[in-house]
Amino acid sequence: MTTAEAYVEFGSREARGVSPTYERLSAAVADNEPLLTLLDGLPPAKRQPNLLFSVVRWLGGPVDDPAAFHDFTTTHWPAVKAELLTRATQTNEAGRCAVLLPVLAALPQPLALLEVGASAGLCLYPDRYAYRYGERQVGAGEPVLECAASGLESPAGVPRVVWRAGLDLNPLDVTDPGDVSWLDALIWPEHAHRRSRLRAAAAVAAADPPLLVRGDLVDELPALAARAPADATLVVFHTSVLYQVPPPRRDAFVRLVGELPGHWIANEAPEVLRYDGLPDPPTDALHNVLALDGRPLAWTRGHGQAMTWFG
Repeated sequence: MTTAEAYVEFGSREARGVSPTYERLSAAVADNEPLLTLLDGLPPAKRQPNLLFSVVRWLGGPVDDPAAFHDFTTTHWPAVKAELLTRATQTNEAGRCAVLLPVLAALPQPLALLEVGASAGLCLYPDRYAYRYGERQVGAGEPVLECAASGLESPAGVPRVVWRAGLDLNPLDVTDPGDVSWLDALIWPEHAHRRSRLRAAAAVAAADPPLLVRGDLVDELPALAARAPADATLVVFHTSVLYQVPPPRRDAFVRLVGELPGHWIANEAPEVLRYDGLPDPPTDALHNVLALDGRPLAWTRGHGQAMTWFG
């Protein structure tokens, strides 16, 4: 896929109906040869739309007007390029816990959670948040995570978590204002509700910071998993992470996680982790596949806003 095609796809499949600003901006960049030339000088993983838009926003640039975005990005390209090469799309969307909860709550309790690609660890607190599936609320506290779910009964309660840890190449610190500002920049412009959710989830994590380990998802995973208490069910999980991992390394991770004790929850795009016989997704928007121990269970939206159980 060319860079231009990647921006067209992002706008039509991810941003459409979710962020008019990013839908419009993606189409403009896809048709902007000077910007495409600059982006094509970067490694493929650093050309992605969400990373570029977030970096420009973090640097104080405009994203609501494509012409102003072009002028800012080309004028400040050395600074934009430096941040693109340094940063990653570490979107830490606590809302994703809403699609993980039905699986987590059904596993043998208590749980030891280990998130791969944890960012600041906000998805390590599924027991501390509240959830709303239609008219039914599960749990108590803030934030309240809303999910339009079909094809399943909502969980009776939240899981009991006795240990939580995360692994990331560049873990973020929710007590560091600079790291939190980057998480804020990753949230799409119109999503004020997600900004409020970020603040509430960051307060939960800051009050009881998780164990976050800097390292590779293959090299450091066994040692970190071994630190989990033996009397808890180990759950290794990740969501919208493996697309950033080169395929050979991704395959090595899949082999490794299958050999660990406990369970493995994956929530990734179907072209990233492939499964046979998937039903058609409910819409043409981008969906992830939620899977437990390699068995696909549901279609999910990227920010945890909806899920469709396979039945």
